[in-house]
Formats: sequence, C-alpha cells, structure tokens
Amino acid sequence: MRIKKVEAIPLSYPEPNDFNAIRYLCLAKVTDYEGRVGWGEAITQFREATLATRVLIDELGQLLINKNPLSNVALWHQIKDAAWWYGYRGGILSYALAAIDMALWDLKGKVLNCTVLDLLGGPVKDRIPAISSSHAHHEKIEAIVEEIQSWMSTGLHGVKVAFGKRGNARLGIDFGRDVEFVKSLRGALGDDKLIMIDLGVAIKWDVATAIKRVKAFEDYNITWIEEPLGAYDPGGYAALRSHTNTLLAYGEREWTIYGYEEILSSGTVDVVGCDPARAEGITGFKKVTERCEYYKRYINAHAWSSAICSAASLALSFATPASWVFELKPLKNPMQHELVTEPITHKEGWMYPLQKPGLGIEIIEEVVDHYRATE
Repeated sequence: MRIKKVEAIPLSYPEPNDFNAIRYLCLAKVTDYEGRVGWGEAITQFREATLATRVLIDELGQLLINKNPLSNVALWHQIKDAAWWYGYRGGILSYALAAIDMALWDLKGKVLNCTVLDLLGGPVKDRIPAISSSHAHHEKIEAIVEEIQSWMSTGLHGVKVAFGKRGNARLGIDFGRDVEFVKSLRGALGDDKLIMIDLGVAIKWDVATAIKRVKAFEDYNITWIEEPLGAYDPGGYAALRSHTNTLLAYGEREWTIYGYEEILSSGTVDVVGCDPARAEGITGFKKVTERCEYYKRYINAHAWSSAICSAASLALSFATPASWVFELKPLKNPMQHELVTEPITHKEGWMYPLQKPGLGIEIIEEVVDHYRATE
C-alpha cells in the first residue's frame, strides 16, 4: 500500500448553470502500486488559479511518493508543514491541499473497501433534504419563477437563488424588483418550501441596503440570506443581525480553520458555507464542522463544482448533526452528469449516503481527457 504517482489535471468546461460560462477545476489523481486510484478536486474556477494549483499539486505530490495512503491525515499535515512560507492562512496552497487530501481519502476508502463516510465515523442521520442551487438568468420575473417551479416539481425541498449573476435577471440592484421577485416566488412555491437568497460578488450592498432588503424579504419568510455583505465583516453583520431575524449565511470564501474560527467567534453567522474543494479538503472541512458543532451553528457544503466535490460534501454532511440541507445544481452539466457513471441526485427530494468504496463514484477518464485544459 504505497503511493506511486500524484498527477494534477486542470479542466475547463461550459457551465449551463452559470449562463454557459467557462469554468475551471483542477483535479488530483493519486495512484498506488496496485493500480487503485483516488480522485480529488480543487474548485479553482479561474484559469490562472487553475494553472498555479496544477504546479503545486505536481510538486507537493512528490512528498507522497512511496508513502502509505492510509496515513492520509499525517500526509495532510506534512504538506501543510512543507508550505509554511506561502500557505499559512490559505490561498492557492489550500486549493492544492484540498485536491490531494480528497484524493487520499478516496484512495484510503478503496484500499479498505469502505466508504469515506465510514471513515468519518458513519452517518448521524438517515437522509438530508435536497434543494436546488441556482443562478437567476431570465429577464422576466415570471420566467425565473416558472423555471424554479419546474425544478420543485421533482420533490426538492426548496431553492437557493443567486442574485447578480450572468444573464438578464438584474436581481440585487433594484429594491422594488427584488421584493417583487421574492413575493412572486413565495406565492408560487407555497409556504412549505425553503427559499434562500445568495448575493454574488457583483452585488455590493452596504449595511443600510442589506437591512432594508432583508426586512422586506422577511415578509415572505426567506430561510437565510447568504453573503449580503460579502466575506468577513463582523461589524456589518452584527448591525444586520440586530435589525433582522433572518439567518445569516457566509464563509465559503474562507480558506482555513483560522478564518472560520474568526467568523464563528464573532457570533455573526448562523449558516457557515464551506467547500472541501477550497478549504483544505475533507480533513479541513471536518475541522470546520467540529467548530460549528461547538458553536451550535449550521454548516452548509458548497458543492457547486464536480461530482467529486459533491461526493465528498455529501459524506461530510451525513457525518455531522450540524448540516441541514444539500444543494444540487438544477441543470445538467458536464462535471456532474458526464464525469461519473452514476450522477449524484436526490430521490423524491432526499439525499442518501453513497454506498460504493471511497467517495462512492466512478470517474470516466475519457471525460476527464475531453475537458482537460490546455495552456
């Protein structure tokens, strides 16, 4: 049981859920001498970050050659120690570490013939409600609402709608239009569906604007508001919390446990967003989960990339009582529906644990080769 090879594979692909924008990932493929393969992912999103992550995975991966993949947590620490000068509080190193770590957990499960969820201690719940995680694209509010209704007809428990994304929706800009949309969506979905609003990086609300918007949205019972003030802003979020009752969600832009501890200890977050393909892998996510459990806050897996990250996020979500819902992209896309033999989906609105060894997915390497990014 020794590691033979670590390979970085940058990918680029069109994402229908993001108005067909070209998005990027960097995979890590870890192979042992028996031919077993573990897969991991970094959600690098941009070309330049992907190319930098590829170099780090290839170089840091040399530290793993001839090491025992069962010692995956020790190897995680070894990589952290090797990157002391440029990865202390995150950045591109966290991407590389995330991909390698995820691949090691996958490989470890395959070596031991058990699931990553088993390695994490097993499920603490039988099923998790699934929601749609979408970007609003259409110009007409009626068209956005009708599309969301069609997704809910499959049994999903709710929807998270991102404002300020590509397309013609223009949500997050005009107060009246935003309130009209939320009112229309609640009226169409009824009272039993969850509605989350997610602010994209293109939308910049100050505290007063956020307070006015959220108070208006509360008339229509939204579940949470995500990143209304962007990343870490304890003073701003404290002011928003003092004037509203809606759950506040943020955190997906953090890299390490240090950043997550800061936002948790500030008392200004209710739902902590975390992506194992960004925040130092399964090992890093697990550390964040333990702090969420301590602070009695929810953790929400940001699994908006490939099926590799979704599989890791699903295992992590089942392993903690702090998780609440699980997000799925509503539109078929290459990294979820072409990359693996059995795409990850819900059953009548519910997610269940994957049963195959490792992450529980089988990668189609011809698809990997097809979307391999070139310099």
